[in-house]
Amino acid sequence: MIGLGGLALAPLALGGALLLRRAWTHADARRPWLIVGGWALLAVAVAVSVPFLGAARGPSIALALASTVALALVAAGVELREAKRKAPRELALEPSDRRRVAWRGWLRGFLAGPLGGAAAMAVGLAVAVCFPAEVKTRLIIGGMLVPFLWAGGMAWTLSDDKILRALAVLVGVTVAGFGAVFLKGTL
Repeated sequence: MIGLGGLALAPLALGGALLLRRAWTHADARRPWLIVGGWALLAVAVAVSVPFLGAARGPSIALALASTVALALVAAGVELREAKRKAPRELALEPSDRRRVAWRGWLRGFLAGPLGGAAAMAVGLAVAVCFPAEVKTRLIIGGMLVPFLWAGGMAWTLSDDKILRALAVLVGVTVAGFGAVFLKGTL
């Protein structure tokens, strides 16, 4: 009985899906009517399913059938194309092609060293102060995070071509971390 009811609903679901696909692919004056007609056929399929399949199973079977028919309709229009071949990348990143300037090197060293350490310490302190756990656990987690965060910050800062981005991120993390520590202390 369920199979026969589903077969009876299939043309309604297919018609609704075809009208909606036609509205999607062709933008003309009939488009609003195609959309209304497609949704109306799908609504009729759900309404007709109640007497055939029952009030509980009918709408869910009709919607599943409509979804399956729409998926098959979309899958029928899929076209397979060859992907563009890209040149194989090397594993290591290429060094920057910019001209070497002494102040950029010193600035990168400052960002990677002291400022990266300050950002790592700010995050470690924020975890030690604000983390919802026992005091010993917070101190251990915050202390163990600092060297890993500092190393990550150093690696990222030295490999990034944009010095201002690195400066903005490290200053922002430092201010946010110490701000959280100071706010927690005042509350």
